[in-house]
Amino acid sequence: MNLPEPQTRTFTTLISEIEKGQIKIPQFQRDFVWTLQKSAGLIDSIIKGYPIGTLIFWKTKERLRSIRNIGNHSLPEPENGESIDYVLDGQQRLTSLYACLTGLSIQREDSKQCDDIFKNIY
Repeated sequence: MNLPEPQTRTFTTLISEIEKGQIKIPQFQRDFVWTLQKSAGLIDSIIKGYPIGTLIFWKTKERLRSIRNIGNHSLPEPENGESIDYVLDGQQRLTSLYACLTGLSIQREDSKQCDDIFKNIY
């Protein structure tokens, strides 16, 4: 049995892996619900050097039938045989980080809400 091993990844590496489609959100995860203010608070904590918690991924070559991309942003599919990191914990933080650093506009699942534009935070 393989036991989980902690790994350290830079923010740059995480962003790159998201853009390559190597990090995905399983369908069983809740929707992205953080507000712009909460996301700005995360960036503020990072700048101040505060701990922001651990991200937990399930790395596997298996493909889940139902997945979502980070922030519902259209991202490529990884090559067959490549591993995917499914986000098990930290989706709100990871999506906020990605949205803020890339200036992403996130369309909420609830059609009553307008797009949240994160580029002003960065």
